[in-house]
Amino acid sequence: MRQVLAARRLAPCHHAGVHPLDEYPLHQAPLSMAYMATSDRNAYDRYYFNAHDRSGDVWLVAGLGIYPNLGVIDAFVAIRHGDHQVTIRSSDALDGHDRMAPAVGPIALEVIEPLEQIRLTCDAPDLGVEVDITWTGSCPVIDEEPHVWRSGPRIVLEAQRFAQLGSWEGRISLSSQTDGASSATEWNVTPDLWLGSRDRSWGIRPIGEAEPPGRNADEPLEGFWWTYVPMRFDDYSIILIAQESPDGHRTLNDAVRVWHRGTERAEQLDQLGWPRYHIHYTPGTRVPTGATIHLTEADGTPLTLEVTSHGNMPLNAGAGYGGDPTWAHGAWRGRDWVERVETDHTDPDVVSMATFGVIDHVGSATLTRHATEGSGSGDTTDQGWGMFEHATFGRHSPSGFEDWAAVAD
Repeated sequence: MRQVLAARRLAPCHHAGVHPLDEYPLHQAPLSMAYMATSDRNAYDRYYFNAHDRSGDVWLVAGLGIYPNLGVIDAFVAIRHGDHQVTIRSSDALDGHDRMAPAVGPIALEVIEPLEQIRLTCDAPDLGVEVDITWTGSCPVIDEEPHVWRSGPRIVLEAQRFAQLGSWEGRISLSSQTDGASSATEWNVTPDLWLGSRDRSWGIRPIGEAEPPGRNADEPLEGFWWTYVPMRFDDYSIILIAQESPDGHRTLNDAVRVWHRGTERAEQLDQLGWPRYHIHYTPGTRVPTGATIHLTEADGTPLTLEVTSHGNMPLNAGAGYGGDPTWAHGAWRGRDWVERVETDHTDPDVVSMATFGVIDHVGSATLTRHATEGSGSGDTTDQGWGMFEHATFGRHSPSGFEDWAAVAD
């Protein structure tokens, strides 16, 4: 394994209000880079990655975030193999960490080439996890639409995000114990087989310890519906994102296709209209098995994207996203905190909890470009792989869910 980056701490400054990043022309406000331009406690800056082969048998999800106004940096690497998941989580005080080489505990990122190549490592053999994989983008990063979500008068989330599809190369090793016996599985990660998506987002979102509910105690969230579908095909990638209110009003919509480097239309960006989503659920649950999504090219040509789930990871089961009862991103866990958490996805408590959070799926996809009158050709289809992320809880009338207890027929 290549040498893993260690968490680097910078030499203390002569004055607490000066940061080494102040040497660079990066400023967006008349403040030191030690401080945010907003005083909102929920300010964040985060990386997200996933990696999978083309079977869905193994599914890696990882993230690293900094929370400047909480003074916290944390990260996680979660690996699901079959029904068993191991998550390594680490957290520390942000003070002195080198943001140009983000690392915390055994988890580190190395930006080899901005917007192109990133190395992700988790050097935790004592905890049974070793990861050393390098990401290479297949297409330029996509600057998504600004994301603003309000609950009544308050902004719950205001973020900017870019996304990218690509491939991975390196090594993943996972060790576990069952009934006192140790076992280890190792994957040779090759770019012809291992794909994934990543995003970088920053802004404001709920993080850290729960805030007092205030008015929301009497007027709680009525419902939430979210779908995010980054898919990689041989010549292009598609990134779809949508959020809807309980009555189906779409508060966020983005649907683009970007052509890969080396193709005739390299780096061309196409908008794909106003997608119509039909999510297919496992009866008696809100866990999807896939989706049918109708898209439209600029000239009116209809497209149909059929997505099938090949395994999933609920992000509230160990990875620290909303609803995780054991950890929340940005929460203060003390200095130099590291732990290993194991999740059994057949546990009824895990299964029921997944319904109330975001679930990331390994997805295969078929995109059909339908022939139109006078086109002189028939339908054409392409095969792809990627992530199918979905969440719906509470009321979403277009899906037939009228309250928090409603499930699919």
